[in-house]
Amino acid sequence: MDEIQKKFSDLYDLYIDKIYRFAYLRVSSHEAAQDLAADTFARFWESFKLNPDGVQNPRAFLYTIAKNLVVDHYRDKGKTGAMADISDLQITDPKSDIKLAAEHNSDMEAVRKALAGMNENYQNAVIWRYLDDMEIAEVASLLGRTEAATRVLLHRAMKELKTKLS
Repeated sequence: MDEIQKKFSDLYDLYIDKIYRFAYLRVSSHEAAQDLAADTFARFWESFKLNPDGVQNPRAFLYTIAKNLVVDHYRDKGKTGAMADISDLQITDPKSDIKLAAEHNSDMEAVRKALAGMNENYQNAVIWRYLDDMEIAEVASLLGRTEAATRVLLHRAMKELKTKLS
């Protein structure tokens, strides 16, 4: 394996689960999310192999590709951006207490439903910032906003999410 393939492989291992989760939260099935994640990395590879040093922020680049593929997915299907049912996702450690796992899954389902009723920028910002632990600057870059505008957007999104969860 050459150096470029090794670097790509390392990035794939680091981000595949996050890209899959992002896609799954936005589409209606595991299969569609798997296809979107695979397509994301295929497109990333095409760009990466030509200029591996030209990708300054691989995570942001991957999320941009994934976000565009989700838009294409709904455009092709004639759907609107409804989020998938995440109740099948394994959110807790299977060895943990069953009651705690059930409560956690129930809480996540409530959050998922609340997010589904919010606009796309709110959804993306919350997912990227709080589920994927992105810095404000990175979320701002992905949304095409300033950091200040992104902080305001996140504040409004969290306020709306809190209202929906009340």
